Amino acid sequence: MDVAQLAAVDTARAARVLSEVRQAALAGQRGPVAPRPVIEQSWGRMLRGGVDPDHDFREGLLSRAEVERRREASPLRQVLPVLREGLLSVADVAHHIMVVADEDSRVLWREGSPAVLRKADGLGFELGADWREDVVGTNGVGTPAVVRRPVQVFASEHFVRTHAGWTCAGAPLTDPRDGRLIGVVDVSGPLETMHPATLAWVDAVAKLAEARLREVHLASLERLRAVAAPVLARLAGRALAVDRDGWCAAVTGMPYTQRVTLPKPLGAGRRWLPPLGACVVEPLAGGWLLRPVEEPLPRGRTRIVLDLSQPRRRSLTVTGSAGSWSHELSPRHAELLGLLARHPGGLGAAALAEEMFGDAGRTVTVRAEMSRVRRYLGGLLDHRPYRFCADVEVQVLSPEDPRGPLPHPTVPEVAGGRGADGPA
Repeated sequence: MDVAQLAAVDTARAARVLSEVRQAALAGQRGPVAPRPVIEQSWGRMLRGGVDPDHDFREGLLSRAEVERRREASPLRQVLPVLREGLLSVADVAHHIMVVADEDSRVLWREGSPAVLRKADGLGFELGADWREDVVGTNGVGTPAVVRRPVQVFASEHFVRTHAGWTCAGAPLTDPRDGRLIGVVDVSGPLETMHPATLAWVDAVAKLAEARLREVHLASLERLRAVAAPVLARLAGRALAVDRDGWCAAVTGMPYTQRVTLPKPLGAGRRWLPPLGACVVEPLAGGWLLRPVEEPLPRGRTRIVLDLSQPRRRSLTVTGSAGSWSHELSPRHAELLGLLARHPGGLGAAALAEEMFGDAGRTVTVRAEMSRVRRYLGGLLDHRPYRFCADVEVQVLSPEDPRGPLPHPTVPEVAGGRGADGPA
């Protein structure tokens, strides 16, 4: 009988076994049973990252105003009814709470059994709390965000000792349009709330929430298509209608393209948009009308400024003879581009995977992320190996405080490049 089966029939005994497993692992010894692979791998990340297994250190809570700002900006707010209906109907009876965190593992919503909410307060499981894995250790919010799949963490499978009286099951929530992580939904409670089916339950509800996001997206594109149809019918030449995020609702005079990367902020007027080139941008209800200008674009040297100086707002700005545009970067894309900027000769997928994850075998993840990067950088990047084009000047702006946080400061090359402002 493995630990999961044992926990289903004897919670206290399973907790004791897992405590012995954790102690053996921390001592570098063989335990009574092997930890589950997902837990063992997470513990390895914690040991390499220097997380203290005996003390719970964390960053400060977000202010209530910042929590509200993130709630308003997050697509998670659109699926709260689905999550509540699926996970809170038996919260008081089952003695658990539902926690919804954003892509940074910050707790934005927390509902359920009042008694369990009070216990969660004692663990720092509060609104605005930071539950990233590399901050508080293996847990049901931060670990699913790292491995991008559902994870249940029971008793001493939590890396930090003070969480050993808790059990949690979390599933990542991704944007169905592009697979981007937008948050994690977690069900947590005291040890006695553990059940082997909890993880499958949470995962099923997470998939329902993602399906709801897909429905919302398709409905919004349909509304935009209805608005754009009479406009496009009157136009000669090329044009397309896109939503605020660049997803295409309708085209005329040109092949369909799924998405156009839009600079933020975007306003009406003449803009340069990759890969369309010079365009006239006009507002539509719920989106934009883009009309490519039929003229050759001047050629010249291109300059890219990779701005990592603001931990919460990383961006790149591209300036060329046709104009300039900016794009806000996800933490992972900031890491990738930071690495490439510091290796002008280029890096292969295996080398990037080794630097990013400490695992040269994760080339599929690297290639998928680089494919997304190329959607907005296009011809400014070469591959085999991945690198910025030779005629592109790249400048990296690092934090003023070299000890300040970069997107993921555990990445060796990115962390090592702090304070190295100037052209790459």
